[in-house]
Amino acid sequence: MPNLYELANPERFERWARPAIPWLSGATIALLLAGLYYALFNSPADYQQGESVRIMYVHVPAAWMALFCYSTIAISSAVGFIWKHPLADVAAKEAAPIGAAFTFLALFTGSIWGKPMWGAWWAWDARLTSVLILFFLYLGYMAIWRTFDDKARAARLAAILAMVGFVNIPVIKFSVDWWNSLHQPASVFRDGGPSIHASMLPPLFLMAGAYMFFFAAALLQSMRNELMARRIARLEGGEKKTAATLVEQ
Repeated sequence: MPNLYELANPERFERWARPAIPWLSGATIALLLAGLYYALFNSPADYQQGESVRIMYVHVPAAWMALFCYSTIAISSAVGFIWKHPLADVAAKEAAPIGAAFTFLALFTGSIWGKPMWGAWWAWDARLTSVLILFFLYLGYMAIWRTFDDKARAARLAAILAMVGFVNIPVIKFSVDWWNSLHQPASVFRDGGPSIHASMLPPLFLMAGAYMFFFAAALLQSMRNELMARRIARLEGGEKKTAATLVEQ
């Protein structure tokens, strides 16, 4: 697998990304089908939550991916801001819509799950509120890219927002430990091992793997599209300059 410096060349990135996308897409479909089968037919209902616990297999991986995608944006933004890696800002920009979709999915399924458990669709709980803030950070990040035509300026401002907003990631992670919360504490990645039944772990991890491979495939394809759009814009800009020069002559 090429390193970050080799991928700095858009043509080399294209040669690596194009054949990788079908494999990532195939892995996404396989893991998703397996995860859904295990979640629906081969995992038990919860002794307290009953069948509604099956929302967990969609909700929890989406919440994990919401944090992972924003972390990817923040790290890529830092690499672009500090080391001027030519594809880092592209990766950060294209990861944002995917991460926002996962965050919305986590909020939406969390509301559905929360209604029978808490008796309300929404509560200004520390975990829920911090994830809502994360969703707004995604929207703000994308808005910056759309507001400025100057790509370099947009990249700098968006990178600053992404790096500053990263402070919200540990807040989300530890909110259930720092404040009184309706949201249950960590039940998978915790000291002493998972607290949920072992039969619930395979579908949870299969769905998480499906989401991860989907993110990778979607990110690579979106980056390819963005690089192609920028290449076309440069060519059109060059043609306009050439035409303007000929007119002046």
